[in-house]
Amino acid sequence: MSKNKTYFNWSTGKDSALALYHLLQNENYIIDELITTINSHYNRVSMHGLRKEFLTAQTKALNIKASLIELPEMPSMEVYEQKMNDTVSRLKTEGFTHSAFGDIFLEDLREYREEQLAKKGFKAIFPLWKRDTKALLNEFLDLGFKTVIVCANSKYFDEDFVGTVIDKNFIDKLPKGVDPCGENGEFHTFCFDGPIFKNPIPYTLGEKIYREYDNPNTDGSVCKSNKYGVWYCDLIP
Repeated sequence: MSKNKTYFNWSTGKDSALALYHLLQNENYIIDELITTINSHYNRVSMHGLRKEFLTAQTKALNIKASLIELPEMPSMEVYEQKMNDTVSRLKTEGFTHSAFGDIFLEDLREYREEQLAKKGFKAIFPLWKRDTKALLNEFLDLGFKTVIVCANSKYFDEDFVGTVIDKNFIDKLPKGVDPCGENGEFHTFCFDGPIFKNPIPYTLGEKIYREYDNPNTDGSVCKSNKYGVWYCDLIP
């Protein structure tokens, strides 16, 4: 049986790592490329604020080809969709048929991804879909993965939260209403070790920075929210 040639939408965080782990065990798929969006203004991973050097270190440790989609600091949906369309068109010509994500239960986002990919003849796959997020986090830790929190929504967390490594006591300490996997954008992580990596990725904690953002609530936008604050912890290679 031939395997489905698949590219993985790699975020550098724990959900991506666990989803990729499951796909690598699945004989129906072969993961031939990782795709990550980069903020070209800061040269960092979009949303996570992670230096590109760590993404490079991760993909080398995974031994999977990686490609970047470079976006401006605050891209419009038109710019985002054009960049994604260019990448997916290129992958289509290279024989890819499937696109994988680490999403767990954001219905609107899944529908958007499926609709956009279907236009190009791709099938979207979600290895972690609808699984209990507390169980997922425990599975992640039990498998030997390690991850550090690189950014967090200031609505729920202060600067002491970023820069901490997730452990078994993590869930019990979360504020009420926060998803154990941060699936609603409450926090993001950098996965620096685990069974899919040839070696751990070393880092040291750098400066902690607070930033505020405006998300324009425009028609067609995937993310519709008002001004929000984010704490970042810079990781130093």
